[in-house]
Amino acid sequence: MSFNICVFCGSGTGHNPIYALAAQALGKLIGQKRSTLVYGGGNIGLMGIVADAVLAEEGKVIGVIPDFLSQKEVGHNGLTQLEVVGSMHERKRRMADLANAFVALPGGWGTLDELAEILTWRQLGLVKAPVAILNTNQYFDSLIQQMQLMVREGFLSNSNFSNLMVVETPEAVLAYFDEHFKMSKK
Repeated sequence: MSFNICVFCGSGTGHNPIYALAAQALGKLIGQKRSTLVYGGGNIGLMGIVADAVLAEEGKVIGVIPDFLSQKEVGHNGLTQLEVVGSMHERKRRMADLANAFVALPGGWGTLDELAEILTWRQLGLVKAPVAILNTNQYFDSLIQQMQLMVREGFLSNSNFSNLMVVETPEAVLAYFDEHFKMSKK
């Protein structure tokens, strides 16, 4: 089953090469499944790695980048489609409109912003797509612990927390999405 997978990830690669390897493996799997990658449109960091891996498998890649960032991050010129939008909010809205599933890889403030917004939209019923975290090298463990504290302290319902799937491998990301869409067709 193929679908449009939105990947939130860093414009850097981090210090440990395991993050780049995971991004490359995920991109390769997306391309092999003939799914479409939807992402932030840059050619640097984990963003560039995942896009290049999809393209190497002759997969389809749609990048969405704000005009001011296309100059700073340099938009990826080899994509199937690169959309230039006016703002960060437009970028997130457009990526959400294009995607059937969302996954966060390691990254910084931008990645956290995108993940938090899509989880909020899911909580509010604005998005129904599955959301996953690829927890490479236990990168997101502290964030997950914070979310669990939010549940314990009554600021996040357990049902909304359970809308987030945490997986350890790129293969598990695709397996989760496959299972989600099989179950939703029943």
